[in-house]
Amino acid sequence: MTPSVETYLRLRSVSGLSAKTAEAARAGLPNTWQGVTVLCGDEPVGMGRVIGDGGCFFQIVDICVAPEHQGRGLGKRIVAELMQELEHRAPAGAYVSLIADGDARFLYEKFGFTPTMPASIGMHRTV
Repeated sequence: MTPSVETYLRLRSVSGLSAKTAEAARAGLPNTWQGVTVLCGDEPVGMGRVIGDGGCFFQIVDICVAPEHQGRGLGKRIVAELMQELEHRAPAGAYVSLIADGDARFLYEKFGFTPTMPASIGMHRTV
């Protein structure tokens, strides 16, 4: 389930991810290929998304869990659900990428992700 704009903005903020505007979230969230929202009761406490072109390229983004719910394996469950959907629906040979901040690389390694260096290097630019 793709998070609402309000949930998206709140979870990014409380988990320490960079802030996004409501306008950007309203434009971007409908383009989610697969979304996961973790609830504690009725309250969203974690999320993750896959974005991409639906065929050749996919990117895992927005993996975050509210601080008071971290350390319980929720991030691992979010990534596992996204990977399950990718393995089920994405065409063979699809390229799945992500940016691993800090120690998050250890989580992603459990799902078969490897550094692209030295063959390539991830790059970014904010507009």
